[in-house]
Amino acid sequence: MTIVSSDAPVTLVGGADLGKDDLTTALGFAPTLVAADGGAEAVLKAGLMPVAVIGDMDSLGAEASDRLSDRLHRVSEQESTDFDKALRHIDAPLVLALGVTGGRFDHELAMVHVLLCHPDRACIALGAQSLTFLCPPHLSLDLPAGTTLSLFPMAGVRSGSTGLRWATEGLDFAPDRRIGTSNEVTGPVTLTPDAPQMLVILPRSALGEAVRALLDREACGQWSARG
Repeated sequence: MTIVSSDAPVTLVGGADLGKDDLTTALGFAPTLVAADGGAEAVLKAGLMPVAVIGDMDSLGAEASDRLSDRLHRVSEQESTDFDKALRHIDAPLVLALGVTGGRFDHELAMVHVLLCHPDRACIALGAQSLTFLCPPHLSLDLPAGTTLSLFPMAGVRSGSTGLRWATEGLDFAPDRRIGTSNEVTGPVTLTPDAPQMLVILPRSALGEAVRALLDREACGQWSARG
């Protein structure tokens, strides 16, 4: 069921701490604002109003609940995170997710789990120093030479590439065998993974180019939803 449908990218705010400029940065690219449960507290504190709040509402205070009563969409099951609950109910060309990491390793792993569970939904998770997204079937990036680009496989996967210091063509990646962290951009980058199992990790400075690339759905293609 779709709760939020937008022709423009969506900023989704989770309950972890936000950086000082996170909301301003994200809204510059994704003007529709949605909160996942307790993320609504940070949105209200910033003087903003989300179009919807999605989650089980166990982290939302009474005052915020009252102010947002006409925008609350409760998803009561406890089998998934609020990030998952929100992402799967948003229909948008791209979601920029803030406050879904928070510096805790278990939160980082949960964020990655959500990206893997929804390969059909373009989503960038923005952290304090880097951004992470699931690589689409085809990705083209125009980044400055020397930019760090990390590839992290979440299962067995291969990926062709151009524009990287260490080529990936023909390599078998897997989390318990070969990973691709700390590669380096040498020119225009293309990535062509053969399965929705490869994370791309870039510095925050690459956000604008990542947004541009992922919005080009015709060039990127799209993975199917997991059954």
